[in-house]
Amino acid sequence: MAACPSLHPLSTSTWLACGFLSLALLHLLCCSPPATQDAVFTPLLQYVNATYSYLSSGGGQSCEYSEGRWVWAPGHVRRYNATACGVKEGQDCLRNGRPDTGYLDWRWQPAAGCRLPAFDAAAFLAAVRGKHVSFVGDSMARNQAESLACLLSAAFPRRVVHRDPEAHRHQFMRWAFPTHDVTVSVYWAPYLARATGKSENYSMPYNLVYLDAPADRWAADADTMDVVVLSAGHWLLNSAVYHNGSEVVGVHAHPELNHTDIGYASPFRQAYRMSLERLSSGRPRTVVLTTFSPTHFENNRMDDPTACAKKAPYKEGEKELNRLEKELRSIVIEEAEAAAQRNGTSGAVRFEVLDVTKLAAMRPDGHPGPYMNRDPFAHGVLERMQTDCLHFCLPGPVDTFNEILQQILTKRR
Repeated sequence: MAACPSLHPLSTSTWLACGFLSLALLHLLCCSPPATQDAVFTPLLQYVNATYSYLSSGGGQSCEYSEGRWVWAPGHVRRYNATACGVKEGQDCLRNGRPDTGYLDWRWQPAAGCRLPAFDAAAFLAAVRGKHVSFVGDSMARNQAESLACLLSAAFPRRVVHRDPEAHRHQFMRWAFPTHDVTVSVYWAPYLARATGKSENYSMPYNLVYLDAPADRWAADADTMDVVVLSAGHWLLNSAVYHNGSEVVGVHAHPELNHTDIGYASPFRQAYRMSLERLSSGRPRTVVLTTFSPTHFENNRMDDPTACAKKAPYKEGEKELNRLEKELRSIVIEEAEAAAQRNGTSGAVRFEVLDVTKLAAMRPDGHPGPYMNRDPFAHGVLERMQTDCLHFCLPGPVDTFNEILQQILTKRR
């Protein structure tokens, strides 16, 4: 109901205006279609939620976002048109014909009791005015970067500085937001470290990874980066030969090679530690480490059209993290804490963790699934077809990653 003025002597026109406003809202609630109600009330509720969250958290102090639940919030994620934004076609689920849209109707509610505000493009750009925001890592880094570029361009003009000519690659992209002199870039570096082989050419049988050096492209631009979001993990599970310089230090998933099998966890930790050391020097900056985002391939099959067919998030306790997911999450958190200790409280570089593992694990409904391709069932249901249960639809749950990123960048140090 509209908030009318308190009972003080007021003019007749003021009381009439208040009465008309109340009647208009009542008419909207009882007689208007849901779409009209969403168009009017969603921005109002987002404003109220943002104000409440800011005040209830102590006026901008930090809130714990890693634990919580997904709550029904119709239209919460419908903030941009992915096709108009030019996202990678495999994550443009609406364009590709996905018929159900319920995955767009959930918001993350932190267990701490504070409210995670909806993304505010003006507040985000104000927080990074004049800065270069870079996403470095694998395809989940790109998924989050494209989400951010779309969230920002829905409210402010942008200029595409660079886009890979091959639409399926999207390995290096850059956008400029001239109103705030902000640049957003994404760098393909699935190991963070320098790598050749399958990560550059899918026809290759395995990867050669050099854990002593960052990937060339992001390393060359590192001294221009003011905010760096690191996101990697899934490629570390692939077969690889790991080097320190020219020396082979071990292999993963290569029993036929006469080298020590060092698994995935040790190289994963080394790659993050090396990257954080590189980013600890040079300009003052904020380094944000995004934790591992789990997949939802049922029966570990990537060719099953029903691999991630669930239509709603998991409820609390319905889905537990497995050992690998817990381990990769812990490594990222530990390396962020170690880097912060090495740099000290007076250091020019700020290290933060964007802990999305739990909230991402609870969203099996948010992936493209077979709708990574256009109209996948146009010729019937095939027993086997390409299915994406790793990346998130755009718009979709990955937008929440950037809602939390905004809180990290705007909170008090």
